[in-house]
Amino acid sequence: MPVLSAGIVLHRLANGIAEVLLVHPGGPYWMKKDAGAWSIPKGVANPGEEPFAAACREFTEETGAAVPDGAALPLGEFQQNRGKTVVAFAVRGDFDTATLRSNTFTQAWPLKSGRAASFPEVDRAGWFTLAEAAEKLVPGQRPILTALAAHLNGG
Repeated sequence: MPVLSAGIVLHRLANGIAEVLLVHPGGPYWMKKDAGAWSIPKGVANPGEEPFAAACREFTEETGAAVPDGAALPLGEFQQNRGKTVVAFAVRGDFDTATLRSNTFTQAWPLKSGRAASFPEVDRAGWFTLAEAAEKLVPGQRPILTALAAHLNGG
């Protein structure tokens, strides 16, 4: 069965320029990766869970903050590699990246050592212009920016 993820595209205007909030995945695999590694806050929807509810839950799990109040605009469904689909919702609001508090996951580390280590699911967050975000985002999420730009430009 295909995997359905849902995410929030938090956006704001800073000095008249649109910016989006992106998060960087935690853990040793992603530690030294930057361009093409960032994501919108998102995650897998539970069976029967409404996509927007899943997006809000995942935003909170990955940032430690609630989704700001305001209208949520569905941006569409976006196919990712390996059969995953991301449903994205645009929400206008702000988030202080210094307050980031992500949930954690455990994995064997160092690999094949027999020991386990805990890592944050998200190790940092940042605000980026749409052009900067296009370079930072994993390639499969770049069309989400196109949909957001169309919305922000009135279309």
